[in-house]
Amino acid sequence: MIRRHAASLPPDADGWLAGLRDPAVGRALHLLHRDCAHHWTVAELAHEAGMSRTILSERFTALLGIPPMSYLTSWRMQRAASLLSAGTATLAQITVEIGYESEASFSRAFKRMTGLSPAHWRQSTRHR
Repeated sequence: MIRRHAASLPPDADGWLAGLRDPAVGRALHLLHRDCAHHWTVAELAHEAGMSRTILSERFTALLGIPPMSYLTSWRMQRAASLLSAGTATLAQITVEIGYESEASFSRAFKRMTGLSPAHWRQSTRHR
């Protein structure tokens, strides 16, 4: 159903499904979702997608509304929030799984994106 819906989108559609439909942007999304811990660069994503950095960045941004590296940060924080809510992984494990070099840098990025520290996020999801 999702493939059928994506295929039925108008040519000028934007959003995540339109991004998946685009061969280059879809490849980049696949790579980012498959391995968000990898230290991706736009150059590496563009190479994997078979196009220049500029073209990939422009198409990605036009379809998804944010540049590839911003999308990666957002995706990492979504993964981290899910792992924190599950409550089974340590902060160190989550840091490694989503591709941050230190717990401190992950914690700062998480707080910047969510407004809560990882510990407060975990605690707040336990009370839901």
